[in-house]
Amino acid sequence: MNPWPFVIAAYAVTVGTTGALLMWALATMRRAEAAAEALKRR
Repeated sequence: MNPWPFVIAAYAVTVGTTGALLMWALATMRRAEAAAEALKRR
């Protein structure tokens, strides 16, 4: 049995999940930075 389709699918899932996690982390960081700036201005 050829393992390459599974290997390619596993890499695709890993890259996709890593990208989604990166986007989520960036969005959360930007929200936290905006909240910190709002507290500074008070």
